[in-house]
Amino acid sequence: MLEGTLRTLAGQGIAKVSARTVAAAAGVNQALVFYHFGSMDELLAAACRHGAEERVARYRGRLAEVTSLSGLLAIGREIHDTERRAGHVALIGQMLAGAQTHARLGPATAAGLDLWITEIELVLRRVLSATPFGEFADPEGLARAIAASFVGLELYEGADSEGAGRALDALQQLADLVAAVDGLGPVAQRAVRARLRRSVARPERASRSAE
Repeated sequence: MLEGTLRTLAGQGIAKVSARTVAAAAGVNQALVFYHFGSMDELLAAACRHGAEERVARYRGRLAEVTSLSGLLAIGREIHDTERRAGHVALIGQMLAGAQTHARLGPATAAGLDLWITEIELVLRRVLSATPFGEFADPEGLARAIAASFVGLELYEGADSEGAGRALDALQQLADLVAAVDGLGPVAQRAVRARLRRSVARPERASRSAE
């Protein structure tokens, strides 16, 4: 039934998900939906968690091998293309849309996205720690921004595929800039860190002055 729910969401959209359509997709009696899950909201929430756990597990090993931001972006683009062709990125979009009207689906969708965010954050902490940016970056916030970007690109791509491609290219340029700074010698890296510290300190001083 969990797989049947996910297939119905991906193929027909949140508006067509019902005990009848899920039961038909799963090849079971629709009474079993309520027997096992109590309500459609509970089934949708369980299916969301199940789908996210399954997809993240598929890529966890490869993400653990990433050693650079460029590597993270490369596997991110590959995952996006693979999951988009399989309908899984559109599925996340359907879940986000459904969260507006299904109370249980919002927290479940967020929990599913958090599984991706956790894996991305682990990569960011690892690859940024040895760079001048490691001291100043917010890996959790960046991980959430990356996850949101790749979900949003699915919606954007339908209206402007060229623009979506340029967005990904721009992310690659940022990764290349970080790699270029990381390739600087120790003296230059210390200068970059000092400049970043001054940039971070200025807003903090301004905030204290305003208080």
